[in-house]
Amino acid sequence: MKVLYFDCFSGASGDMIVGALVDAGVPLEDIRRALGSLSIGDEAVWVERVTRAGMGATKFCVRGEDVPDGDTHEHVHDHAHDHDHPSHSASSDAPSHHSHRTLGEIYQLIDGSRLSANGRERAKSLFARLAEVEGAIHGTPADTVHLHEVGALDSIVDIVSAVCALEAIGADRIVSSPLNVGSGTIRSAHGLYPVPAPATMRLLEGVPIYAGPQRAEMVTPTGALLVTGYATEFGSIPPMRVTKIGYGAGTRDCHDTPNVLRVLIGESDSTAPSPSVVVIEAEIDDMNPQIFGVVMDRLLAEGALDVFYTPIQMKKNRPGTLLSVIAVPSARDRLTSTIFRETTTIGVRYREMTRECLDRETTTVVTPFGQVRFKVARRSGEILNVSPEFDDCVRLAGEAGRSVKDVQAAAMKAWLDAQPS
Repeated sequence: MKVLYFDCFSGASGDMIVGALVDAGVPLEDIRRALGSLSIGDEAVWVERVTRAGMGATKFCVRGEDVPDGDTHEHVHDHAHDHDHPSHSASSDAPSHHSHRTLGEIYQLIDGSRLSANGRERAKSLFARLAEVEGAIHGTPADTVHLHEVGALDSIVDIVSAVCALEAIGADRIVSSPLNVGSGTIRSAHGLYPVPAPATMRLLEGVPIYAGPQRAEMVTPTGALLVTGYATEFGSIPPMRVTKIGYGAGTRDCHDTPNVLRVLIGESDSTAPSPSVVVIEAEIDDMNPQIFGVVMDRLLAEGALDVFYTPIQMKKNRPGTLLSVIAVPSARDRLTSTIFRETTTIGVRYREMTRECLDRETTTVVTPFGQVRFKVARRSGEILNVSPEFDDCVRLAGEAGRSVKDVQAAAMKAWLDAQPS
């Protein structure tokens, strides 16, 4: 099984992802062909070999949109800290009336690309998710919201190029490290915002992140969109035999940390030792039950792989609750501190054990109600479990005024119909 790992120790952006994939062997000419009418001539996209903190990497560059005279619209590039184009490209503070696009306008651009049919649907679903996030932030319907920085042509090219490159690699399993989001503030088309920017933060909900020492935006909206749109697991490098390594460069050249995103590509290694986890437990019988939900949310946000509660009978025949947390061993101290801080327990216990997981991937099918993501689990290449994403089914059922089970049944039929006979 082919595995791809995003190592986001210095953040992630669209151009860093594409640069890393080209560095790992995806031909730039294939990306140029896939862009179709999005790319005007061979000079619209190019790569440069650069050095970041002593590390060689590939910089993916995109020509910005032409700026007509008298245009006064503000344009702040999505990769303000990453792009460094030649003089004919759009700068991070150059105005552009093309940078504000609706979802429908972006769909038209994607339809002009030469991506495969599945690639075009994947690109559209990524932008649909982004529009939902932006609409929720600004209180605007997704189909009418104007995408600012990510609506710029160069950012659209980044996303379409990444879809093309990832499709070319054809990984069965995509895993990402926790993401270094940086810190400080960033100026966008809407004003001065904290890092991560609101859209980026929404896209990273439920994903392990941390603030590195850099006072800069290390994860951009396109980076967050692509990593969370493709990675189905987050954590350390999975057991694999690495065959290709790629480094995609950002613009900033930090002295202490290479401003690059690394991708590792290889085959899963079933002979490697099973990854170990730590199980942390605490018994609680004197806490306000309203707090249990908060504790679970905090532990998951801080990197716990799973959190669950079990009713138990404690001393003096008191009913109590057993808190169980599963995590990677390196997170034990941090999660233990959270348990002590957020609960009334005065002691925890832990033990390490090995575990074996099915290989997992996420795919998308088209149903009469709309697109539904599917979780597919395999062992040694054999599909053992498949399940439609429940949140997608709930959302589509609400939009169509149908029951969730109707949407689930339609999704299962669409998935089965799509399988080779």
